[in-house]
Amino acid sequence: MLWIKALHVVFVISWFAGLFYLPRIFVNLAMENETVTTERLLLMARKLYRFTTMLAVPAIIFGLWMYLGYGIGKGPGNGWMHAKLGLVVLVLGYHHACGSLLKKFEQGRNKRSHTWFRWFNEVPVLLLLGIVIMVVVKPF
Repeated sequence: MLWIKALHVVFVISWFAGLFYLPRIFVNLAMENETVTTERLLLMARKLYRFTTMLAVPAIIFGLWMYLGYGIGKGPGNGWMHAKLGLVVLVLGYHHACGSLLKKFEQGRNKRSHTWFRWFNEVPVLLLLGIVIMVVVKPF
């Protein structure tokens, strides 16, 4: 089970690295006016989004394996796991939102400012903080 946990942690870290960096590319895209630079940033964003999506899959699989296969977090007194799973659903929603925002940039339909994307970039930090607190502290 420790191998599964280790793999889960590695893939979660890798997934979040992409979720931290992708909105930074969006900040630059929102400020950019040159076509050549915009195309380069879009290429980077597309590749990063695809790679980040591929990293999310094993993170989720290994997490479900621990939850369903080993029963980690099941039973009474494990409210922390329900809160953690709720936060994971929000992370999945954030990941999906990044894909939607990328499509808007590709279509030239972005209406948001670089400042908005700077704030948007903070969301995964807060989600990760909540998840780590749930797993380590187990407050309820």
